[in-house]
Amino acid sequence: MAGLVEEYLKRLGAGFTVRWDPVAEEPFKKGSEQRALDREAERILTRLAAQDFVVLLDVQGHLLDSDALAQRMDGWRSLGKRLVVVTGGSLGVGEKVRARADWAWSLSPLTLPHGLAQVIAAEQLYRAWTILQGHPYHK
Repeated sequence: MAGLVEEYLKRLGAGFTVRWDPVAEEPFKKGSEQRALDREAERILTRLAAQDFVVLLDVQGHLLDSDALAQRMDGWRSLGKRLVVVTGGSLGVGEKVRARADWAWSLSPLTLPHGLAQVIAAEQLYRAWTILQGHPYHK
Protein backbone atom coordinates (compact mmCIF):
# COMPACT_ATOMS: atom_id res chain seq x y z
CA MET A 1 0.00 0.00 0.00
CA ALA A 2 2.98 2.29 0.52
CA GLY A 3 3.44 2.36 -3.25
CA LEU A 4 -0.06 3.76 -3.69
CA VAL A 5 0.55 6.44 -1.08
CA GLU A 6 3.78 7.44 -2.80
CA GLU A 7 2.05 7.52 -6.19
CA TYR A 8 -0.67 9.91 -5.02
CA LEU A 9 1.81 12.15 -3.23
CA LYS A 10 4.07 12.19 -6.31
CA ARG A 11 1.09 13.37 -8.38
CA LEU A 12 0.88 16.44 -6.17
CA GLY A 13 4.16 17.55 -7.70
CA ALA A 14 6.02 20.57 -6.47
CA GLY A 15 2.82 22.49 -5.81
CA PHE A 16 2.21 20.95 -2.41
CA THR A 17 4.70 19.12 -0.23
CA VAL A 18 3.50 16.31 2.00
CA ARG A 19 5.95 14.27 4.00
CA TRP A 20 5.58 10.49 3.84
CA ASP A 21 7.89 8.95 6.45
CA PRO A 22 6.35 5.87 8.10
CA VAL A 23 7.33 5.10 11.67
CA ALA A 24 7.23 1.43 12.60
CA GLU A 25 4.70 0.52 15.25
CA GLU A 26 6.24 -0.09 18.65
CA PRO A 27 5.81 -3.74 19.69
CA PHE A 28 3.95 -4.30 22.93
CA LYS A 29 2.59 -6.95 25.21
CA LYS A 30 -0.53 -6.82 27.29
CA GLY A 31 0.07 -4.40 30.12
CA SER A 32 2.80 -2.43 28.31
CA GLU A 33 0.53 -0.48 25.96
CA GLN A 34 1.22 2.93 27.49
CA ARG A 35 4.97 2.42 27.36
CA ALA A 36 4.67 1.44 23.69
CA LEU A 37 2.56 4.54 22.94
CA ASP A 38 5.11 6.76 24.68
CA ARG A 39 8.05 5.23 22.79
CA GLU A 40 6.26 5.50 19.47
CA ALA A 41 5.32 9.11 20.26
CA GLU A 42 8.96 9.99 20.93
CA ARG A 43 10.03 8.49 17.60
CA ILE A 44 7.29 10.42 15.78
CA LEU A 45 8.12 13.69 17.51
CA THR A 46 11.82 13.47 16.67
CA ARG A 47 10.91 13.46 12.97
CA LEU A 48 8.84 16.62 13.17
CA ALA A 49 10.31 20.08 12.65
CA ALA A 50 9.02 23.00 14.68
CA GLN A 51 7.67 24.68 11.54
CA ASP A 52 5.77 21.61 10.27
CA PHE A 53 1.99 21.71 10.09
CA VAL A 54 0.92 18.39 11.60
CA VAL A 55 -2.35 16.74 10.65
CA LEU A 56 -3.28 13.77 12.81
CA LEU A 57 -5.46 11.06 11.28
CA ASP A 58 -7.85 10.35 14.11
CA VAL A 59 -11.32 8.85 14.23
CA GLN A 60 -12.31 11.72 16.55
CA GLY A 61 -11.04 14.39 14.14
CA HIS A 62 -12.96 16.57 11.70
CA LEU A 63 -15.01 14.85 8.99
CA LEU A 64 -14.87 16.71 5.66
CA ASP A 65 -16.10 16.21 2.14
CA SER A 66 -13.58 16.60 -0.70
CA ASP A 67 -14.48 20.24 -1.43
CA ALA A 68 -14.09 21.22 2.22
CA LEU A 69 -10.75 19.40 2.35
CA ALA A 70 -9.64 21.34 -0.74
CA GLN A 71 -10.45 24.62 1.00
CA ARG A 72 -8.63 23.52 4.13
CA MET A 73 -5.67 22.38 2.02
CA ASP A 74 -5.56 25.77 0.32
CA GLY A 75 -5.32 27.33 3.76
CA TRP A 76 -2.48 24.99 4.74
CA ARG A 77 -0.62 25.85 1.55
CA SER A 78 -0.88 29.55 2.34
CA LEU A 79 0.91 28.93 5.64
CA GLY A 80 4.07 28.08 3.72
CA LYS A 81 4.75 25.10 5.96
CA ARG A 82 5.40 21.49 5.14
CA LEU A 83 2.37 19.30 5.76
CA VAL A 84 3.04 16.17 7.81
CA VAL A 85 0.22 13.64 8.13
CA VAL A 86 0.55 11.37 11.17
CA THR A 87 -1.14 8.01 11.55
CA GLY A 88 -0.69 6.14 14.80
CA GLY A 89 -0.24 2.43 15.26
CA SER A 90 -2.92 0.00 16.37
CA LEU A 91 -3.03 1.69 19.79
CA GLY A 92 -3.49 5.15 18.29
CA VAL A 93 -1.05 7.90 19.23
CA GLY A 94 0.41 9.09 22.50
CA GLU A 95 -0.80 12.28 24.13
CA LYS A 96 2.39 14.14 23.20
CA VAL A 97 1.69 13.53 19.51
CA ARG A 98 -1.94 14.51 19.95
CA ALA A 99 -0.82 17.73 21.66
CA ARG A 100 1.68 18.48 18.85
CA ALA A 101 -0.91 18.06 16.10
CA ASP A 102 -2.19 21.28 14.59
CA TRP A 103 -5.37 19.65 13.33
CA ALA A 104 -7.10 16.26 13.52
CA TRP A 105 -8.75 14.71 10.46
CA SER A 106 -11.17 11.79 10.49
CA LEU A 107 -11.56 9.86 7.27
CA SER A 108 -14.55 7.97 8.62
CA PRO A 109 -16.12 6.88 11.89
CA LEU A 110 -15.15 3.35 10.81
CA THR A 111 -11.96 1.75 12.09
CA LEU A 112 -9.67 1.30 9.08
CA PRO A 113 -6.44 -0.68 8.72
CA HIS A 114 -3.59 1.80 8.92
CA GLY A 115 -2.25 1.09 5.45
CA LEU A 116 -5.67 1.59 3.91
CA ALA A 117 -6.22 4.81 5.90
CA GLN A 118 -2.93 6.15 4.58
CA VAL A 119 -3.88 5.36 0.97
CA ILE A 120 -7.28 6.99 1.42
CA ALA A 121 -5.70 10.08 3.00
CA ALA A 122 -3.13 10.39 0.19
CA GLU A 123 -5.80 9.97 -2.49
CA GLN A 124 -8.02 12.55 -0.82
CA LEU A 125 -5.15 15.04 -0.60
CA TYR A 126 -4.51 14.49 -4.30
CA ARG A 127 -8.23 14.86 -5.05
CA ALA A 128 -8.36 18.10 -3.04
CA TRP A 129 -5.34 19.37 -4.95
CA THR A 130 -7.03 18.60 -8.29
CA ILE A 131 -10.12 20.50 -7.12
CA LEU A 132 -7.95 23.53 -6.36
CA GLN A 133 -6.25 23.22 -9.77
CA GLY A 134 -9.54 22.80 -11.67
CA HIS A 135 -8.29 19.42 -12.88
CA PRO A 136 -10.99 16.98 -14.11
CA TYR A 137 -9.88 14.14 -11.76
CA HIS A 138 -12.59 15.16 -9.28
CA LYS A 139 -15.92 14.62 -10.98
